[in-house]
Amino acid sequence: MSPGPGSLDRDLRRRAEAVIPGGMYGHQSVALLPDDYPQFFRSGQGAHITDVDGRRYLDLMCAYGPNLFGYAHPGIDAAYVRQLGQGDALTGPTALMVELAEAFVAMVGHADWAMVCKNGTDATTMAMMTARQHTGRKTLVLASGAYHGAAPWCTPRPAGTTAEDKAHQVFCAYNDIASLEAAAAKAGDDLAAIFAAPFRHDAFIDQAAPDPAYARRARELADETGALLVVDDVRGGLRIARDCSWSVLGVQPDLSTWGKCIANGHPISALLGNDKARKAAASIYVTGSFWYAGAAMAAALETLRLVRESDYLERITGLGEQLRAGLAERAAAAGFGFRQTGPGVMPLFLFDDDPDLRKGFCWSSAMLARGVYVHPWHNMFLCAAMTPADIDFALDAAEQAFQTLKRQAHDLPPVAKLAFLTAR
Repeated sequence: MSPGPGSLDRDLRRRAEAVIPGGMYGHQSVALLPDDYPQFFRSGQGAHITDVDGRRYLDLMCAYGPNLFGYAHPGIDAAYVRQLGQGDALTGPTALMVELAEAFVAMVGHADWAMVCKNGTDATTMAMMTARQHTGRKTLVLASGAYHGAAPWCTPRPAGTTAEDKAHQVFCAYNDIASLEAAAAKAGDDLAAIFAAPFRHDAFIDQAAPDPAYARRARELADETGALLVVDDVRGGLRIARDCSWSVLGVQPDLSTWGKCIANGHPISALLGNDKARKAAASIYVTGSFWYAGAAMAAALETLRLVRESDYLERITGLGEQLRAGLAERAAAAGFGFRQTGPGVMPLFLFDDDPDLRKGFCWSSAMLARGVYVHPWHNMFLCAAMTPADIDFALDAAEQAFQTLKRQAHDLPPVAKLAFLTAR
């Protein structure tokens, strides 16, 4: 595989610069990945993606999470296409909306109701509005560095926002009970909601599992103050558990937000809640032209059926363990401090003594050149279309990539884009 983007990708970048601000935006911005990564793709099949120049990769990003059962999954896509043929965006929803809400309520322990939308940001914003309506208060407690979407109230970048957009927010350190208590105390009698990620999955830093005592204290504080506890499961949902991710800790939120993989890549997200928050959720005004569209709901129903009836979670958990053990062995043999954090199904890789990501960018590019798409600073995802042979392929590529890094380690160029990458 030749280094650098191919000719079709380069041409699309040139054309994009003329008609798209910055040439690209959001999580695929040209500033966020090594320069040799492709920006444009042609297709996906199973666990693999193919770029516009025809180069195929084992994809450990899974479209940043939506791919749970495999790209172009025949059963899920067939459900989508069948409904598309009958009607997608209609004047009102189809019966699938009720069926999907029923499926979520039956599957998620804390949920008594569900509302569907399109993006994770839709769901987290609805959770914020519901909590404020329920309590009649304004202040949110959030963990510093956590990501809850790209609306003005939660986007990690300040451009185009005002201080007022992020007013009434108090921050704590994830897993730090004293910090959480201090944040709740600062909010005082204006505390509307405590937002929690299923685990610490901030960019650029080691991931961390939730401390059960921290999760329990968040639940207690919400109960003591009358605030709502929100678990943002947009990223972790269905990869940590078949229920809400904090259910494994025995902690049930009042609200949970879902997205990414709940329809295996088809555009839909959801807010789930308990009866306590039902009246408030019914009173907020939220909508979208495509929120009631039926095809993605059909795909979601089939995805949830597979979640219930297959051993996908056990299989991807085993694949994550295989990948983690193999990478640790190969990194140690090459003499690198290589940190793997987060759940095995959602790993993040960082090198020791790599403050400006030089090693990470070099190693990731070497993996890409060997047909494995990894990310140098964002958590990754495993999907149920992956096989033990795919993991072996990734490990063989990693062994060679560690050797490439070893040869180049003393002459790595600085990552010029780092200041933009790490601005928080």
